[in-house]
Amino acid sequence: MTGEKTVPLLPCRSIDEIAEFYEMLGFTKTYRQTRPNPYVTLKRDDIEIGFFGMPDFIPEDSYGSCVVVVPDTGELFGAFAEGMRATYGKLLVSGIPRMTRPRKRKNADNHSGFTVIDPGGNWIRFMAAQADTGAADTDPPLTKLAASIRNAVVMGDSHGNHDQAARILDTALRRDQDTATPKELLEALAYRAELAARADDHPAAREFLTKARQIPLTEADQDTMADTLTSLNDLAAVLRT
Repeated sequence: MTGEKTVPLLPCRSIDEIAEFYEMLGFTKTYRQTRPNPYVTLKRDDIEIGFFGMPDFIPEDSYGSCVVVVPDTGELFGAFAEGMRATYGKLLVSGIPRMTRPRKRKNADNHSGFTVIDPGGNWIRFMAAQADTGAADTDPPLTKLAASIRNAVVMGDSHGNHDQAARILDTALRRDQDTATPKELLEALAYRAELAARADDHPAAREFLTKARQIPLTEADQDTMADTLTSLNDLAAVLRT
């Protein structure tokens, strides 16, 4: 049999609050009821998610999660980010709700992934259908700093343990900051600044952001690191508020 479809059902405090959030991301409300139980369904292209309301539910305690496999995480992230910037004037990078950036996941066969943590505390994990292998057979082995960044991403983005991710990067930066390439150092500092913001440590976030912006880059480096440089601007907007 083909043509099967799965629609996850996830908890939230308010179906209207959750609907407003997903409509900001480009979803459309396809069904809503308040009795006998509050329930809403939202759809964007072939992505469909249902939510049931629990007024006493605590988002910080949520274990709700699902995986959404998509052709291009970068394109979808860009659309979501545009909606957030239009509504909030910034990308939500800390607290609930928030969104992580697309990054390769060593614990997911090198597939790119990002996560939306919605107002219900549910982790909607968007993963690329195909792994971004690049020229894996000819690429040089990962440097120590690059390997540490990937380990930090597993802890910070996959497991939500931003404190452990920060410790991994702090150790790596102390060890490798004098020998790392500018691009690797920029990626590490940008992610470290983001992790500090997630921990509501804005002074540390500003410090890492400043260090990242001081790294000299060639024009070619600026082109290849455009997404990371954009992330610095997004973080700066958060830190101004």
